[in-house]
Amino acid sequence: MKLHQLLRPDWVLSTTLAQMPLERLLDRGIRALVLDVDRTLLPLRQAEMPPLMEAWLRQAKQRMRLHLFSNNPSRRRIGAVAERLELPFTTSAAKPRRSALRRVLADLDLPPEQVALAGDRLFTDVLVGNRLGLFTVLVKPLGPEGRPCPQDRLQRLEMRLARLVGTEWSR
Repeated sequence: MKLHQLLRPDWVLSTTLAQMPLERLLDRGIRALVLDVDRTLLPLRQAEMPPLMEAWLRQAKQRMRLHLFSNNPSRRRIGAVAERLELPFTTSAAKPRRSALRRVLADLDLPPEQVALAGDRLFTDVLVGNRLGLFTVLVKPLGPEGRPCPQDRLQRLEMRLARLVGTEWSR
């Protein structure tokens, strides 16, 4: 697969994960969701999950299997979120490398086409998910108030770089 294809999310949201309609994933046959943590579930440098995000995750947990998947090495930070929601988690995932995600897929015991990966970064989250054939979802980074980050320079830069290598997508 070429780089421009690997950087193309299957679904680009103009909102945070907390506004993502689960029905679209369920209608596609998605049975598990692997979730980035920093700036996808938690605002930058904050340990508290916004109430809307927590409510969305609890609802999602009732409908599909969830796994928290982070490059962050802090077992304490990621583990606290996982413990609060009673979810399995992976730290130091080294995205976009595939080895940690392969272990998660083996634990889920599902074919890749039944697993989605949602995160806020093209060059880590989307890239690793696409490398293993998962349904990839790019969400807006979570701001400090629990709303989409209004000025996320890193995501905008990644999208510009992806366009430069020929990646196209629609919202």
